[in-house]
Amino acid sequence: MSQLQTKIPTDTWVVASWDEYIQAIEDPQLEKAKGYYHNGQLRIEMSPVGFYHSRDHAIILFAVTLFATIKGIPLNGQDNCTFRKTGVQESQPDVSYYIGENADVIPWGTSIINLDQCPPPDLVIEIANTSLSDDIGQKRLLYEDLGVAEYWVVDVANIRIIAFAITSAGGSQRITESQVLPGLAISVLVEALQRSRQENQSLVGAWLLSQFQQ
Repeated sequence: MSQLQTKIPTDTWVVASWDEYIQAIEDPQLEKAKGYYHNGQLRIEMSPVGFYHSRDHAIILFAVTLFATIKGIPLNGQDNCTFRKTGVQESQPDVSYYIGENADVIPWGTSIINLDQCPPPDLVIEIANTSLSDDIGQKRLLYEDLGVAEYWVVDVANIRIIAFAITSAGGSQRITESQVLPGLAISVLVEALQRSRQENQSLVGAWLLSQFQQ
């Protein structure tokens, strides 16, 4: 274990400078870790991704893309992408989307999305298995400050989705229907997750298709 890792515990928020954060995420031993930086604190997530986490991740990716395709909504998604405001904030959400007029705003070949030059994503999704309290707490505040339009937390253990619309003033409020994907009821996604516990993804996909074509 490197000296840096012995100083910075993982899966918790730790007071640190931006330079210390960059040093941490560039540690080769943390290559597969996810990093977050907000309000002078860093969080390095090393929790292993379990079966249900990865399955729910796959279902949500498929469902959002399918809905947008059927409804003709321009959309581009990112899986574990890095969003950075240098010296201020950074996040690596499980899933993120640029939607509508922003769908093609990020040039092909971009590695880290520089939020000093590019807009934030319209939709950010965190898949919460062991990190639920943090995802609905500190990370929600981070995404409010980043100015994303909508934020969802998928609660793997309880098979639910806690969805927030983020206001222009920077706060957030619970929603039951997406505002960035009009007509997409959060309850339909929750039922898809519930079905995935008993059915394979092809059957869940066929059910979603029937719902979205109504």
